[in-house]
Amino acid sequence: MSEQIHQVAIIGGGVCGTALLYLLSEYSDIDDIVLIEKYDAIATVNSHGRNNSQTLHCGDIETNYTIEKASTVKAAAEMVVNYTELLENRDDIIFKYPKMVIAVGEEECQRLRERFKVFKQRFTSMQLLEKEDIAKVEPNVVMINGELRPEPCIALAVLDEYSAVDFNKLAESFATQALATDKVIELKLNSHVEEIQHKDGVFHINMQDHSIKAKFVVVSAGGHSLLLAQQMGHGLEFSCLPVAGSFYFTPKVLNGKVYTVQNDKLPFAAVHGDPDVLIEGKTRFGPTALLLPLLERYNLSTFTEFLRVLRLDSKVLKVFWDLFKVSDIRNYILKNFLFEVPGLRRWLFLKDAQKIVPSLQLKDIEFAKGFGGVRPQLIDKKNSVLMLGEAKINPGNGIIFNMTPSPGASSCLVNAEQDLRLIAKHLSATIHEDRLRVLLHK
Repeated sequence: MSEQIHQVAIIGGGVCGTALLYLLSEYSDIDDIVLIEKYDAIATVNSHGRNNSQTLHCGDIETNYTIEKASTVKAAAEMVVNYTELLENRDDIIFKYPKMVIAVGEEECQRLRERFKVFKQRFTSMQLLEKEDIAKVEPNVVMINGELRPEPCIALAVLDEYSAVDFNKLAESFATQALATDKVIELKLNSHVEEIQHKDGVFHINMQDHSIKAKFVVVSAGGHSLLLAQQMGHGLEFSCLPVAGSFYFTPKVLNGKVYTVQNDKLPFAAVHGDPDVLIEGKTRFGPTALLLPLLERYNLSTFTEFLRVLRLDSKVLKVFWDLFKVSDIRNYILKNFLFEVPGLRRWLFLKDAQKIVPSLQLKDIEFAKGFGGVRPQLIDKKNSVLMLGEAKINPGNGIIFNMTPSPGASSCLVNAEQDLRLIAKHLSATIHEDRLRVLLHK
């Protein structure tokens, strides 16, 4: 086995790594693939439902997206919806909830009215809801003690589309579909990759007690992707700033997903409320945003790995300074730090949650212990900026490193298709274009 050379090795068994496994097995003639995951099951870290917002991002209610970005995200999300049509257990993986973004106050309302004019042509099912219309869908958003809340309120809403995903089960389905083919597919669980070496045109993937070889390697392992890249001398122009998100539970107060208008000065997601797909009868609010020196939220052993990818120098410090000198960002970071302090956090978070459900009381809020993951936000040290969205390091020699913060999970298939095409070109493999177009690009 030590002399076997796999065609493709995928490192990281989250939803992005398994999406690539699925595409390679179903839509190409590549027939020898190994997926390496350090834990004893796939999708146990950021792809697990407790560690993300369980949202299928479509770009319609995320107010920090331009129409161009939203259109791209919509196409990516549609691939996920189309894929689930092939599954017998679709209803266990993807869910329809009404979703909306609410505006509170004249300024936000005007912003959403202008946004609707631009977005309604591309998002044809989007509706503009006045306060009375919101009450019919989400009464707790605009009602207090049987009366309409006093502030001006409107919402942009999409009421009958898939909006939530259990990304853990989605990843499991990708692996199941791949293993059902007649290809040679190997899942190596409990296998922690320590380093990757490139020798004589072949990649040697070294683990604790053994190594494997592959002609092409794709690393989709969150912040660890950057760690492995930098060990090989790639991506040295980047630093990693892990941002952890925490959540709070309340009794069921929302029927669907309710987002708030994004502050354009903040590079972090605005608070929203969602039905939790894992815990029936609860609404989950969040996420908060905590700068955390760990590559995995509840794994203290990743602290030293964080220090290695931080690569702290004057350029990184400049980015920190540029962030903290903006009062909105400085206050936001301080408040989100306090969100982690027992005794204070429920009271502080209540004020944010009341923008969505004004009738919430302190007794309704409980900290969602054990929920929340880490997003590896990259810092571009050359340009001294915090990068938002997905990042890919492609040296062009047969290895790719993916870092996929939100909406990476929603974009898992479109990102995997990009890698599929790079792999096929490098290995002179064939892609089954007709099958890909008919099944996933409808």
